[in-house]
Amino acid sequence: MSEQKGNKKMVDAITPMEEDFAKWYTDIVKKAELMDYTNVRGCMVIQPYGFAIWENIQRILDTEFKELGHENISLPMFIPESLLQKEKDHVEGFAPEVAWVTQCGDEVLQERMCVRPTSETLFCDYYAKVIHSYRDLPMLYNQWCSVVRWEKTTRPFLRSVEFHWQEGHTMHETAQDAMAETEQMLNVYADFCENQLAIPVIKGRKTDKEKFSGAEATYTIEAMMHDGKALQSGTSHYFGDGFAKAFDITFQDRDNKPSHPFQTSWGMSTRIIGGIIMTHGDNNGLVLPPAIAPIQVMILPIAQHKEGVLDKAYELRDRLKRTFRVKIDDSEQSPGWKFAQYEMKGVPLRLEIGPKDIEKNQCVLVRRHDREKIFVSLEHLEEAIAEQLEAVRKGIYEKALNRRQEMTFTASTFDEMKDIAEHKPGFIKAMWCGDLACEEKIKEEAGLSSRCIPFEQEQIADTCVCCGKPAKSMVYWGKSY
Repeated sequence: MSEQKGNKKMVDAITPMEEDFAKWYTDIVKKAELMDYTNVRGCMVIQPYGFAIWENIQRILDTEFKELGHENISLPMFIPESLLQKEKDHVEGFAPEVAWVTQCGDEVLQERMCVRPTSETLFCDYYAKVIHSYRDLPMLYNQWCSVVRWEKTTRPFLRSVEFHWQEGHTMHETAQDAMAETEQMLNVYADFCENQLAIPVIKGRKTDKEKFSGAEATYTIEAMMHDGKALQSGTSHYFGDGFAKAFDITFQDRDNKPSHPFQTSWGMSTRIIGGIIMTHGDNNGLVLPPAIAPIQVMILPIAQHKEGVLDKAYELRDRLKRTFRVKIDDSEQSPGWKFAQYEMKGVPLRLEIGPKDIEKNQCVLVRRHDREKIFVSLEHLEEAIAEQLEAVRKGIYEKALNRRQEMTFTASTFDEMKDIAEHKPGFIKAMWCGDLACEEKIKEEAGLSSRCIPFEQEQIADTCVCCGKPAKSMVYWGKSY
């Protein structure tokens, strides 16, 4: 088989996204070796390359959390039914997705245990034991773990029965402190997505219909995928003192009187990996933001059988690995095969070095997202790589932002909204009166859910797009994952 045919075959293995977006996505997660299926319905193996992406996400976020004073903790994965029942709204919201343990060996348990879908109740039970005085507050904890939600329809990374995440749970002396924490953590997620993952996001508040079960308010970052659908990419919840009252968490305040603390929780999961794929990927495979790419630079020796080429490639690897995540492919595969392989895996930069380059004391850098070739002096290689990695980040961010702007529409009447929803994928900005009945009608007749009430408001019209009554706010509407 010729080199050209071999390369073509490799790229053809991915279904074009224009032809079948769902199949394109599945092809990429499989062929880029991010995950594999298992015999357990709705659960997956996150393969080493996929898990390395998650580890880089963990590393960056964990550092941010700790800089803000949060500590990591580990709580049990099982929750007694009596504990889960303490907060009525919370348990009702999760009841359909809960997995129960009812038997141990031959013995039927006296009380069912649920496998944690989220850990608010466990944290509250713990906080009730350890919070006594205002001096104990704030209590800022984060947990890295996996949770189980028995989803009916599953897709790798986007929706699975078991998934990895971090869940922050904090307790505060005042409502103002808790609200400040809620906003701060939403901003941490937004900055992380925009500056590290190069994913543009819209910050806003969820409607009461869409908010987290048991929360007073849920704040979200919403991202637009290649196909125009929304992905809720991170959430931050303000609970007020509702859970504290339900779990009898009290402390002596500054006036020596009993008081209930105010609570938050916030989380980001492996679902964001699906967001990275569907925001930046193309028909040649993954496109990874440099900050979380397992390999930032792949060194490919050209004509490696010639004297001095491999030695130079190894020398560059040893030099660069002090600063970047670098690997070398010294296998016998053809250069064309290697180009296609590392495009598939989304490596931000490839570095080509051959006999002519060595003579000129240079190498070639090729950017994954636009295939731009840059000839670089080996003398200034580190600076050039840092510069090009930043160019990759900016390039893929601007591409995603431009796409979102092009696929965001405005509707001032319900007929206009339905027409856009039917013919144009993307987000729709429209005014809303705040009435649940209108939100449900928009969902039922236009197939759109409210994504968020954005912090940055626009006065598109004075009346609700659905009922014509005076509008309270502008809302982003869309189809979602």
